[in-house]
Amino acid sequence: MDNRPKQEILLESGTNEMEIIEFYLDQQSFGINVQKLKEIISYDKMQLTSIPESAPAMLGTLLLRGKSIPLIDLKKQLAFSSALPPAAETRRVVLVCEFNDRTNGFLIDGVNQIHRVNWSEVQPMAPFIDQYRPRFTGSINIDGREILIVDLEHIVAEFDADAALSYECELRDSGQLDRLQSRRRQAKLLMAEDSSLIRAGIERVLKGAGYENLHSYVDGEVCYREIMRLKGLAEGSGTSILNYLDLLITDIEMPKMDGLTLCRRVKTDPLLQDVKVVLFSSLINEQMAAKCDSVGADGYATKPEIPKLVGMMDGLLAS
Repeated sequence: MDNRPKQEILLESGTNEMEIIEFYLDQQSFGINVQKLKEIISYDKMQLTSIPESAPAMLGTLLLRGKSIPLIDLKKQLAFSSALPPAAETRRVVLVCEFNDRTNGFLIDGVNQIHRVNWSEVQPMAPFIDQYRPRFTGSINIDGREILIVDLEHIVAEFDADAALSYECELRDSGQLDRLQSRRRQAKLLMAEDSSLIRAGIERVLKGAGYENLHSYVDGEVCYREIMRLKGLAEGSGTSILNYLDLLITDIEMPKMDGLTLCRRVKTDPLLQDVKVVLFSSLINEQMAAKCDSVGADGYATKPEIPKLVGMMDGLLAS
């Protein structure tokens, strides 16, 4: 395993690369984005406090340097039963992860290594699988091993309702709403989001708020193809791209093309750079905010705060 400090293995922004840490349950490989990982610690049951009447996979709270964090048994929550013979008994470890402004622990069987990969190598889950198994965002083949990318955000939201998307937008007075509605109806929006559940939730809120002209795409690559189509229409008519597209909302973690790369491509194209770009991701922290700035993002908001996203969009489209 790569033991370099996390800050030394962060990638440049907008290169469409990421680093995943490969871990295993029994002998099957799974992975998560290294950006979510704070540290890996040995599992010490003596530091665990059980929570009565909790779900089987919620083991309790784990004492970590004087602070308690929730500990989820990932094998139990995934209802995972490997077809492979059980591995030899090993000391289990905990992935301590931070996203959505929360810290959580995930109990696993062990860690293999860190891999640097291109998002284009990550295959999205087939739509018919995705609707039933949203706990995975995609898969990648490395050295003959199929590694499933785990959607930790979705798993945490299954236990913590506050970690799920927040849909309630702040009510405005009727005068404000009247002034906003016309601008929202006229705005032309695209969104790239690989999670079908999150995509549907954002669509519902934005369209309910009046952003009716919204088209969504399952990853950055498909969305970018649509942006290039709109660019061609603008060039063909000799008009501004803003006649076809005002604002792009994009996740950061996506198969095929990540949001940082998508944003950089838009903002470095002279014919597209006037399009506003907002990154909406669970990965937003101080380091990621700097990366968003470096690729020219006009704004960024942390999942699950859709009201903040709506307010940011209102401000950007009014400027």
